[in-house]
Amino acid sequence: MKTPPRTMAALITPFAEHGSIDDAAHRHNLMQLTEWGLGGFLIGGSTGQGPYLEPGERGVLTATARDHLGSSAYLLTGISAQSVRQASQQIAEAAHAGADAVLVTTPTLLLRRSAELVESFYGLVADLSPLPVFCYSVPAVTGYELPIESAVAICGHPNVVGIKDSGGDPERIDPILEGMGEDRYFFVGASRVVHEAFTRGAYGSITASGNYAPELAAAARDDANAQDRLSSIASNVEWHGLAGTYAAAAMVGLHAGTLRPPLVAMPVEDQEDMRAVCCPVANR
Repeated sequence: MKTPPRTMAALITPFAEHGSIDDAAHRHNLMQLTEWGLGGFLIGGSTGQGPYLEPGERGVLTATARDHLGSSAYLLTGISAQSVRQASQQIAEAAHAGADAVLVTTPTLLLRRSAELVESFYGLVADLSPLPVFCYSVPAVTGYELPIESAVAICGHPNVVGIKDSGGDPERIDPILEGMGEDRYFFVGASRVVHEAFTRGAYGSITASGNYAPELAAAARDDANAQDRLSSIASNVEWHGLAGTYAAAAMVGLHAGTLRPPLVAMPVEDQEDMRAVCCPVANR
């Protein structure tokens, strides 16, 4: 397995006004963030509107990134599926497009009350996957936080190489790290706890703030002052939900495109208030 970089962006997905992927904007964003120092990307995660991607689109996004960035970039493709069959189809799409690994979101629609079935889902998906698998706990999106015991059990599968935990509770890090062993990767997904996560032994971070503050996201690993700045900016942006991330990304020079309905763009008047916070990053 290719070694992932320690800081990655949970990349936005730009859509054109008619609803299709804006390929030129996607290429621009990849190149811009690469120039700002990033060497890896989560494509089609929750920040990338992964639950709204249609069949074939995560493959297009991944293939475009691979074609544009070459073999050196680390590409982690998000999988948003409720059944093993659906997940396997999405993983096959990602593998064909050149992904290095997949990040599989916890299924919750019919399994939320059964940790045993969630664990079974991951085991079956990992059995079938031609790519290394990361499990993904993102309770703000799914309404379900993967229990620590389940995370450890899932990471015991030989084809599950780690976890992205976006719940923002640093107290989960120690028991998960201890349980899953040193040969697994723990990625933190909450911008506000990057520094603490690294002090506790996390391997890396994959955050939405990587779109609008990638240098701070990287610096926060070792610098508490950088973490304070990152937390201040990210808390303001995240207050506005996913629309805030797309607006902030546009403020720093990315091509954010449109959101896929029923999501809507951030009101212009709110953007002006947020711009004052994001400007120090935008004027790097």
